[in-house]
Amino acid sequence: MQTCLTWNKGLFSNLYEIYSSGNKIGNLRDKTFSRYSSGEINNQKYLFKTSGVFKQHTQIFDQTDNKFIGEIHYNNWMTKATLTINGKSINWRYDNLWNTKWRLFNSEGVDIRYSGSSISGRIDSNVDDALLLLSGLFVTNYYWESIITIMIAVFLPLWIVFLN
Repeated sequence: MQTCLTWNKGLFSNLYEIYSSGNKIGNLRDKTFSRYSSGEINNQKYLFKTSGVFKQHTQIFDQTDNKFIGEIHYNNWMTKATLTINGKSINWRYDNLWNTKWRLFNSEGVDIRYSGSSISGRIDSNVDDALLLLSGLFVTNYYWESIITIMIAVFLPLWIVFLN
């Protein structure tokens, strides 16, 4: 089954809105620089809870019954991640140098391709799995926020020194 979705997000917004044929079917709400994000797609609700300091990982919960259903582990170079959901392993990675294309895939045939910028994009999937569709956006947003945090940590002290 081929699924084609689009998503939009304001430049400084923390809300991804997901559409199918122009109809809103879900969202991913990131609490900026928080350890919690929530998402909903096709009336299925999920919570993403990130833990750790230097080696972070994210636990995924079904919000309906607060049941743990998966986990995301990130690599140190912010280019790959591994999702383990209900005992199945799915890989996440960027597909180009500019980080405007990324995908979820595994050896069992899952292939979800994302493309976009920081404000809009497209999702092409060969599976109809709400959690995987949301997780691909979540990982990308996690890495974008990490890069912004690193840039602030590096450039803010330089900027302060330069102004003095």
